[in-house]
Amino acid sequence: MIELSLVGIGTGNPRHLSLQAIDAIQAADLILIPLKGAEKQDLADLRQAMCRAYALPSCKIAAFPLPRRDTGTDSYRKAVDDWHDAIATCWHDQIRANLPRGGKVVFLIWGDPSLYDSSLRIADRLESKLSIRRQVIPGITAIQALCAAHAITLNTIGEPVHITTGRDLRDQGWPAQTNTAVVMLDGGNAFLTLPPDRVHIWWGAFLGMPEQVLLSGPLDRIGPQIAETRAKARAAHGWIMDVYLLRRQ
Repeated sequence: MIELSLVGIGTGNPRHLSLQAIDAIQAADLILIPLKGAEKQDLADLRQAMCRAYALPSCKIAAFPLPRRDTGTDSYRKAVDDWHDAIATCWHDQIRANLPRGGKVVFLIWGDPSLYDSSLRIADRLESKLSIRRQVIPGITAIQALCAAHAITLNTIGEPVHITTGRDLRDQGWPAQTNTAVVMLDGGNAFLTLPPDRVHIWWGAFLGMPEQVLLSGPLDRIGPQIAETRAKARAAHGWIMDVYLLRRQ
């Protein structure tokens, strides 16, 4: 039996760890850390630092290269499914190699495992290969960190909030029946495709990390500055993780 804990660790600030998360780390027999290439080594380094701070000496720490998603296919959904299958195989191989008799396995999940993260779907695949009992420990999400950094509320009184991706915002336009939208996983400045009149944007990158960058203002005025800042930050770090909130006035 494998006890699998998916532990939300927040968005880059080690103090985002909850007491429940620390308990899970201290109980772990194995902590698996994905390696996403040299350009994202600081993500692995942060996870390693959390392990050094809280894991017991008896706990195994295993880093493994994360498979890359095929971006050359026409079917985005199939590429994601194949990618998740490959990751589940990596999880299985690492667990069998390091815990052949079972035990407690922890994955440190950026943000929260339940929001725009695939670890739960990958765990579903793993259950066809291993006997698993799993738990999810929530973490601070990028949306929470964004609102806190800008000192704003996510919602307005009595109105819904729509959470979407840059791909959908670009392809579908402003979400129907809402004046507030949170956009995640936007690799192409989809906010620039919107009519900017009477729209305010709050944007943040590297939230919770020392490199954190924040910009906000009317979309027609601040949008081009955000796009320029994103490009410079990506060039400087080799990657970027950002999120933004849009609200029609």
